[in-house]
Amino acid sequence: MNDTLFSELVNSIEEAGKIRSGKIAASRRTVLNEPDVLAIREKYEMTQQAFSALLGISIGTLRNWEQGRRKPQGPAKVLLRIAEKRPNAILESLV
Repeated sequence: MNDTLFSELVNSIEEAGKIRSGKIAASRRTVLNEPDVLAIREKYEMTQQAFSALLGISIGTLRNWEQGRRKPQGPAKVLLRIAEKRPNAILESLV
């Protein structure tokens, strides 16, 4: 690593420390909203049973998500985002 890159890395780490401690504000912040599982399912016009089968999850898990008792995590959250933005991608992948 050359001196310029090393210096940039050190500056970046120092800046991250200042942001974390609240001494400076972050220049940008990305916030991802939780997927609205009920709205996504309704867009597909599917029952809870059919939609849970489509996603490969239990109907109980789907109900917990829709009723706000639990939130989708990891791959399930990604799959729901794809289902929301590209409904045909999910349906076509099953054919």
